[in-house]
Amino acid sequence: MPSKSKVCFFSEYKKFSLENRVALKLFIESIFKIEKRSLSSINYIFCSDKRLLEINQQFLKHDYYTDIITFDLSDTNSIHAEVYISIERVKENAKSLGSSFKSELHRVIFHGALHLCGFRDKTETEKKEMRKKEDFYLSRYIK
Repeated sequence: MPSKSKVCFFSEYKKFSLENRVALKLFIESIFKIEKRSLSSINYIFCSDKRLLEINQQFLKHDYYTDIITFDLSDTNSIHAEVYISIERVKENAKSLGSSFKSELHRVIFHGALHLCGFRDKTETEKKEMRKKEDFYLSRYIK
C-alpha cells in the first residue's frame, strides 16, 4: 500500500490551479530529508492578498501584505505546519522581479519549507543564505 503524502495543497483562491502536484509533493518531502528534518505534515494553503493580510494582522500583529506566512505547529521533533501563500502577491513579485509566476511560486513554496527546516531571513546574512538554498532547490526541481 502506498504511503500517504505528508504534503497537502489547498486553494482558497478560485482562479488558481497547481500543476504537477504529486512531483511537487515528493520534492518538498525530499527537502526535509536532505536538510535532515523529520516531516509529519505540511499543508500549503493558497489564498488572496486580503486573506493573508487578515492572517498577518490577527496572528502576527503586522499590518502589511506579504507573500507567505509559515506556522510551525509542531509539538515534537517531527514538523507539523501550515503555510499560507498569497497568489496575488506571488504574481506581483514575479512581475516586478522579471521572473515567471511558476518559478516565483516554487521559490515561495520552498522558502516556507526552508523556514521549517530552521533557516531564517531576518538579517542580510540570513537572507543571502536563504536565497542560496532557494536557488539550490529551484535548480534541482524538475518542472
